[in-house]
Amino acid sequence: MRKKALTTGIVTAALAALATAPAVAMAPAAMAATVKIQLATTSTVKEASGARFTCPGDQVLTGRSHSGDENGYTTYYCSKILIDDVPVQVTTGSWSPSQRESASLYETAADQALVGRWHSGDENGSTQYLPGSLSWQGRPVHLITRLWTSTMKESSHSSRAGSFQVMTGRWHSGDENGSTQYQYAYVTIDG
Repeated sequence: MRKKALTTGIVTAALAALATAPAVAMAPAAMAATVKIQLATTSTVKEASGARFTCPGDQVLTGRSHSGDENGYTTYYCSKILIDDVPVQVTTGSWSPSQRESASLYETAADQALVGRWHSGDENGSTQYLPGSLSWQGRPVHLITRLWTSTMKESSHSSRAGSFQVMTGRWHSGDENGSTQYQYAYVTIDG
């Protein structure tokens, strides 16, 4: 009985000491960065007008909608990326080589997001894409786990990135009744 009383007394004293001990702060290196992607700009343009669409500074594409044929309207969704509430910087690259819209496929290079698109004419017209590199406080931002959406009809669709994702690619085949898919990737500061 004395052994049980001694053990109970030790446990009670240890718990009391823990309850009054100061909290230990977690080391900053152990804390994960918080990524937020906030819709900032929504722009609608006439598809066949030949205008080059580019997201405003330090924003990337996170969605696209289209309605109608080559004379229909396209809506682009541009978002800001924040890591620990500090904006990510976007450095635009060069426009991609022109390709025929009816058989187009574009994927950005590693760790680049889409920031712009240009299209002129109908399905036989030209399409180009503009990529952008991402950095945060002088560190590169990484894009991982690239995923393609399911196929959508070009003339009547809307696609938006999921949580923590940005657009990294687009595929289209045929005319306005043809198929379109988008590629999205997750944003992370960790390599």
